[in-house]
Amino acid sequence: MKKNSQKQPTNQIFAGFFLSFGVALLSYALNRFVFHSLGAATIAILLGIILGNLYFKQPILFPGTAWSEKKLLELSVMFLGATVTLQTISKLGLQGLIFIVLQMILTIVFVLFMGKKLAFSKNTAALMAAGNAVCGSSAIAAVDPVISAKTSEKRTAITMVNLMGTILMLSLPALGTAIFGSNDLYRGALIGGTIQSVGQVVASATMVNSQTATLATLFKIMRIIFLVFVVLYFGAMRKKQEKNEKNNQQIKIKRQAFLPWYVLGFLVLCLLNTLLHFVPQIANFAHFLSTWCETIALAAIGLRLNLVEFLKAGKNLLIYGLSTLVFQILLALLLIFLLLK
Repeated sequence: MKKNSQKQPTNQIFAGFFLSFGVALLSYALNRFVFHSLGAATIAILLGIILGNLYFKQPILFPGTAWSEKKLLELSVMFLGATVTLQTISKLGLQGLIFIVLQMILTIVFVLFMGKKLAFSKNTAALMAAGNAVCGSSAIAAVDPVISAKTSEKRTAITMVNLMGTILMLSLPALGTAIFGSNDLYRGALIGGTIQSVGQVVASATMVNSQTATLATLFKIMRIIFLVFVVLYFGAMRKKQEKNEKNNQQIKIKRQAFLPWYVLGFLVLCLLNTLLHFVPQIANFAHFLSTWCETIALAAIGLRLNLVEFLKAGKNLLIYGLSTLVFQILLALLLIFLLLK
């Protein structure tokens, strides 16, 4: 009897994982042969939402999709570290660094402010802020454990951030060209400084040209490098909040004083890549693993997201997303004219 009780959870994890993996594979095929510009990750979460709400509601799938949602996003964050180096800062210079730092800080301030005004929870606002300021789902996954967010809060933030990223991905190439003409630096800064996920940045900038894609990726990598500081910031804010609460739990605060293991892994791999300069094969393989872990995780999140509950946020969530999107674009344009021109 003990053996059966031990095997059952494993079987359930496999069922949900393989479903998530299958949705990710289908998303990859749809991206390659049908929806060329959307990106597999975006398709995965949208397809997961449709399939999860219409067909795949069986309880046996829940442990596996929950495992895929949590663990694969964590691994995606860690592998991302092997794709970036601190040398990116020197490549874009002081003005590029200031542009990214101001873009990130002011985005976080605005998103937290709007979250409070629209009566969203502090955790939802924090996850939205991290996702928009840094690198989408990966940033949300990194910040999630240090603020003890609810699963529903994480799913809402991830879904909204990915939808916003898709809108930016499709619109910024035309907008950047209309405003900046053929200037690849400015177009790269606009795309790399605002769009949420790495895949969306690359897909969007590639619609322009290869030089814009290279520059946009450099700006994006710089944002990713600052992920650790964003996690530390929200962890400190959460610690401060808990200290001010009457029913304060010291053990929980001590545990949250440290970075999650996968953020530490991200930092270690980033430092190793900076010092040792991984050969392209290693960096490309890490990028492959990070991308696929994120895509499978987003498929799982879509499969688990209750569309009815998500739509209940309705008007306020729409205002939250659109106001953040418009703010990021206007802020990036202003900073480009002030710092990079």
